[in-house]
Amino acid sequence: MRDAADLRYTRTHEWVEVKRDTIVVGVTDYAQSHLSDVVNVELPEPDEHHYEANEEFCVVASLRNSRGCLAPVPGTIVKINTDLLSRPELINRDSYGKGWLIEMKPDSMGDADDLMDADEYEASLPEDEEE
Repeated sequence: MRDAADLRYTRTHEWVEVKRDTIVVGVTDYAQSHLSDVVNVELPEPDEHHYEANEEFCVVASLRNSRGCLAPVPGTIVKINTDLLSRPELINRDSYGKGWLIEMKPDSMGDADDLMDADEYEASLPEDEEE
């Protein structure tokens, strides 16, 4: 499991782990708890499309509703978490670990520096719904 304090975050509740020349992206615990029971994940094919920042790259569906996940930075998806295709509940069980969504090669690794840190992300959450 990743340490949530070491990750970067988007305003649309995606987390980002910066690696050497790629980033790993998933949905935050806040997002998965509001989705509730995840029942389906539609993931893209790797290397088939260049994504712009804030472009939808997948859909996570639950019994309650569904949400599109947005690319945190411009880049190309190089790997997807195929385990989610048969076990989407991993997002609920381990959103910062086995429930990761994609690995992406950003156009510029520096773009991830512009994302929120853990403290900024926590401060951006609605006070009446903190969990």
